[in-house]
Amino acid sequence: MALPIINSRAMSRSTKEKYRRHRQKVTYTPESLLRHPTRMLWEMQRDLLASRELAWRLLVRDISAKYRQSFLGFFWAIIPAVVTAAGFTMAKNNGIVNIGTTDLPYPAYVMFSMTLWQTFIEALNAPMQGVATGKAMLARINFPREAIILSKLGEVFFNFGIKLILIVALFIWFKMPVTASIILAPVALIHLIALGTFIGLILAPMGALYQDISRAVALLTGFWLFITPVVYPIPTSGLFGAIVKFNPVTPLLVTTRELATTGIVSDPTAFWIASIFSLVGLFVAWIIYRVSIPYVVERISS
Repeated sequence: MALPIINSRAMSRSTKEKYRRHRQKVTYTPESLLRHPTRMLWEMQRDLLASRELAWRLLVRDISAKYRQSFLGFFWAIIPAVVTAAGFTMAKNNGIVNIGTTDLPYPAYVMFSMTLWQTFIEALNAPMQGVATGKAMLARINFPREAIILSKLGEVFFNFGIKLILIVALFIWFKMPVTASIILAPVALIHLIALGTFIGLILAPMGALYQDISRAVALLTGFWLFITPVVYPIPTSGLFGAIVKFNPVTPLLVTTRELATTGIVSDPTAFWIASIFSLVGLFVAWIIYRVSIPYVVERISS
């Protein structure tokens, strides 16, 4: 696939030459990519590497546009966690809800968990938002479609970098100890982001054609929040406890939180099952995205 030249004056001669050589390799065929899996995998790897520069340019453009027109700017990345923690802490202290005992001070528990939940939801929405906002670009320019996904994932990690300010503040304010296991927390976080990207990547092609998908996702994720141990500890019994434990987000989110705070992983088996499911699912979703996106482009171009 070919790459678009966004700003030819800003590109070096070597970059232009790389783009020119890449465009010469484009081959159009009605045959399905699934008939030649080896060639498809090679093209996936090639386009992923070739999309890095374009993804970076899209990332810088999107972040600049997002925060340039916002009065509170970067604070929007941490406000939802603070507001949620304040609301549930007031409800708990006044006996409105019975949360139970948490390993961390409750405000810190909610803010930390809500930060991880926000990151998961951003990863889930990232592919759908990228494809939906890039429909005009997809219809007019032939370029590696992975660039859109990479740029949105870059935005997810950028937003989490802002949220780290809140996390550091929590450790300082509540005097929480820092354990050696905190260096493993990013690994669990990446698996959580992979799960969100896997789901979003599968929904992205349909979401570009039908607005019902994004509306349904917003509705379902609202319900999903309440079956994820974000504002309460994992239930140990009952049907609701079984639903929470079966939720694939639960072991990934809880393990990330535990590695960053207590250092004791409560259910490593569930974590690795969810991790393998997320990583394998992400690869399968990438293949589905590659196969389906040409049909989406055809539909939006007609």
